[in-house]
Amino acid sequence: MLRHEFQPGRLIAGLFLILAAVLYTGDATGAWEAPWFVMVPVVAGGLCLAGSVAAVTGLIRRHRRSDAQGDRAESPT
Repeated sequence: MLRHEFQPGRLIAGLFLILAAVLYTGDATGAWEAPWFVMVPVVAGGLCLAGSVAAVTGLIRRHRRSDAQGDRAESPT
């Protein structure tokens, strides 16, 4: 039994925030030079992508749920 449903939008948001943390860590340790404005597209792009994926996932789940309820309503039991 699953404890919760898989939410790919949250996974993508987490991956992009981890990427931002890795970029800042590399800059802080001197491994590379990352300007501050690089984080804006990384974080904003990741959040926009995560929101889009979450919206599509919600639509798919809502559609499947309505199909499953429609099948039960039409069955002669």
